[in-house]
Amino acid sequence: MCGIIAYKGWKDASKVVLDGLKALEYRGYDSWGIATGSEVVKRVGRIGESGNVVISPSSIAIGHTRWSTHGPVTWQNAHPHLDCSGRVAVVHNGIVENYQELKASLSSHRFASDTDSETVSHLIEEKLSIGFEQAIKEAAKLLKGRSAFVAKYENRLAAARKGAPLIVGIGRDEFFIASDISAFFNHTKNVQYLDDNELVIIDEAAHFYSIDSGEKVSKRVVEIDWQPESAEKGSYEHYLIKEIMDQKETLYKAINQDESKIMSVAADINNAYGTFLVGCGTAGKVCMAAEYLFSKVARKHVNSYVASEFPNYSHYLTPKSLIIAVSQSGETADVLEAIDAAKKSGSKVISLLNVFGSTMMRASDQYFMVNAGAERAVVSTKATTAQLAVVTLLAYASIGKLQEGKLLLLNVAEQVNDMLNPRYEEHIKKLAEMLKERSDMYIIGRGINYPMALEAAIKLQETACINAQGFAAGELKHGPLALIDEGTPCIALVANDSVKAEMISNAMEIKARGGFIIGIAPENNEAFDYWLKVPDAGNASPIVNIIPVQMLAYHLALLKGLNPDYPRNLAKAVTVK
Repeated sequence: MCGIIAYKGWKDASKVVLDGLKALEYRGYDSWGIATGSEVVKRVGRIGESGNVVISPSSIAIGHTRWSTHGPVTWQNAHPHLDCSGRVAVVHNGIVENYQELKASLSSHRFASDTDSETVSHLIEEKLSIGFEQAIKEAAKLLKGRSAFVAKYENRLAAARKGAPLIVGIGRDEFFIASDISAFFNHTKNVQYLDDNELVIIDEAAHFYSIDSGEKVSKRVVEIDWQPESAEKGSYEHYLIKEIMDQKETLYKAINQDESKIMSVAADINNAYGTFLVGCGTAGKVCMAAEYLFSKVARKHVNSYVASEFPNYSHYLTPKSLIIAVSQSGETADVLEAIDAAKKSGSKVISLLNVFGSTMMRASDQYFMVNAGAERAVVSTKATTAQLAVVTLLAYASIGKLQEGKLLLLNVAEQVNDMLNPRYEEHIKKLAEMLKERSDMYIIGRGINYPMALEAAIKLQETACINAQGFAAGELKHGPLALIDEGTPCIALVANDSVKAEMISNAMEIKARGGFIIGIAPENNEAFDYWLKVPDAGNASPIVNIIPVQMLAYHLALLKGLNPDYPRNLAKAVTVK
């Protein structure tokens, strides 16, 4: 969840690393720091709030943006952490689950922070007498839990990966190590991947080893196809609104898949004895929508699970099972654990991803890129609708109707292009003004739009910090109606489908108790106090119904003085459990 960037080479390392940290800001953080060959600079807050930061030039540096897990947000707990001598500097992502036990074994060392991460610098110091390379190997073996660290000692770098992502960048007489390629893509697109339980030592070259065996590991250099322009805000004030507007193009890119690959996966679904979709947060809601889609379109039973709960069901898995894992980053810890469980059972794994080269991509038997492009806002928008488009294609392909599904989605993409215009945004801004003082909001949906009611709640929670809750509309009389009083805002997600009449009836139940009904629907209705028109999208209605909520959440955040790109307490890639 935190960001790591390290550099060794002929450029000014302090500038390379500082720029890299700025590129990693989208991951979310509360403090940051840099260690060069001669100094350590640490700050609480965002980099831009620190004024003009001056760091002495150096040929080697490591940097970190921290999202706190162990210990409060303080200067002392910010990374990098030093050993007692000040010679070893360490930055660390993830959690050292056995840090208390390790810290107890290091009782002679002076600890300066409350973090689990500082344990790593002292472990390395404890072993330095056998040499830096061996000390790294011994320290890495001792760590338990999903984590990754980078250490700097004299003119050498070392990094170890045990579940959290790290990538090595290879330039001309220079080396980079980072959590993801965005930290150094302005310098090189040539990378070498650190796999789980591997480490690298960098002196004049990069030397890879297995943590378990200590044996050398051979790595090939991979050139990443990266479009940096997709990661820039351009003329937009925030990444979030830019990425909402990007959906004019990204839906087309998601639809434009290799048809033979789509049909191959559809055949795997048809032949599997048990298909399981797993994801977390927003991706989990996409999986849930896919379950409805396969039922409605293909009359096929697939199962959707929240990845963190999937271990409770892993005993279902057999070599004939199929796991479809969904993640924007491809680094989500709970999804990776679900994949591990599938691999142990011999099940086939197919991943739907947005980040090329991610851990999930390399751990899967097959993968799909949803082609949304770089998503920098913590809140997922364009990747979500791209994922929905791909699972819709798979549902139609599984009954031999890929072209029908493709035509449906192409029409929807064209209608979304028309919908996302300045007049529509102004209409949503007006609604945001009406709702800006409200601290509670409810969203209801039926059928295929019930998962989108849950996703809409996530959008409002994380972006605008509103106590938003999504419900299956048919469950209102089983509790949620007790929450309704005069003026309570409720969003009704309506489609022109078989449950439309029931949805309108449910909206009227809320209205009769004083609720303020915001209808997101193709047609206006007397039940609505405010109407946000969306295209009549048939089985693709989840795509068009979630977009207005994305935009509403954005404008509510602005009115509440919140930064829509960086929600409090949240990070883009959840790489720890």
